[in-house]
Formats: sequence, C-alpha cells, structure tokens
Amino acid sequence: MTTAPLSLEHIIRPASLREGKPPVLFMLHGYGSNEEDLFSFAPELPPELCIISVRAPYPLEPFGYAWYAINFDADKGKWSDDEQAVASRDKIVAFMQEACSTYGLDADRVTLLGFSQGTILSYAVALSHPEKVKMVIALSGYINEGILKKGYEENDFSSLQIYASHGQVDQVIPVEWAQRSPGLMDRLGISHLYQEFPSGHGVIPQNFHAFNAWLRERL
Repeated sequence: MTTAPLSLEHIIRPASLREGKPPVLFMLHGYGSNEEDLFSFAPELPPELCIISVRAPYPLEPFGYAWYAINFDADKGKWSDDEQAVASRDKIVAFMQEACSTYGLDADRVTLLGFSQGTILSYAVALSHPEKVKMVIALSGYINEGILKKGYEENDFSSLQIYASHGQVDQVIPVEWAQRSPGLMDRLGISHLYQEFPSGHGVIPQNFHAFNAWLRERL
C-alpha cells in the first residue's frame, strides 16, 4: 500500500489490529537502495505491527537513495558526510511523529529496523532520542558517535532495547566496527543482544529468524 504525502516517501503495511493504536516498525534501508528492499521482510514480521518502509532523501545516480553521502576516495580521507547524516537523523525523527499522527499509530511503541547506513541512522535516532524509540534492530551497521546529539550520554536509556547483528565476513562495513557497539551500549546501560553470522554484507535466513524471534518476544 502506498501512502499519504508526508515529508519522506514511504510504503506501508497496515497492522492487523482493529482497535486502539497499533505499534509501528520503521524500516531504514542502506546506501544506494530504496524503500522496497527491507519491505520484503514485511510478510514474515508480526502482523500486529504497522510497518512503514522509508525512502532516504538523497537520490543517487543512476538509481537508489542515500541517507548521506559516502566518499569512497581514500585520498580525501573522509568516510561519510556527517552533516548530511545529522540532517537525515532529524528528518527521520520528524517523519516518525508525522506518520504516527497521520496513521493513528502508538508513538510510545516505535521500533526502528535498519540495514547498513539505515542502521547507522537508527542508532543515531535512538541514542539521541531514546524517549521516542522502544526497540532497534540494527543489521550490518555500527554506531557513529559523530552524528549523535551532544550530551546523548546523559539520556535515559532504561526503556530502550537493541538487537544488533553483523556478518563475520562483511566486506563493506568491517565486523570490528560493529563489535565496538556492545561495549558502548553496556556503558550506557542499554539492554541489548549482539550476534554475528557467517555471512557478508547481507541478511541470511538465520539472521532474519533470530531478530524476528527477538522482536516477537518483546511486542
């Protein structure tokens, strides 16, 4: 189902619930992809969730979208455009509020599911605004502290839960980058589960079943 015009393009699978405000899961795709990508998971995810898959705001040639520019030229010495990433972080927060209001969703039961660059943004939103996010499913990404709100360490993370996973042979984002995340989450007192799978930069069936089970246990 496509949708009302909000600030970010998106597609939606309505929740099975017919009474009250349903919980919502926002999907944030990776660099160069689009809103159709993660949406392929939707039929297998809990039916009581409203699922909204969001298109990143920056178009890439010849097709696809990004949450922020990545510079692949090592000579320039810069991996990512953190200013664009912060702008996208704030766009996602605003869009979450718009969507919950427009579609009658429970803003107190928000889950973010990200892949790669979408995971980096999911972490940025949740760690900067833990009062707006209940759960994060962080696939094949890492925490970029450069795009978190200043003073984020002082936030109350007692209600936030995070599932993170990474491929042991990920050729795009080194597994070592992801392995730093559990230590940071421990320091912040965030309830979390971190798992690795024998895969590259992608989601294999074992990974999907693991995060889906984690999600179902907590709804």
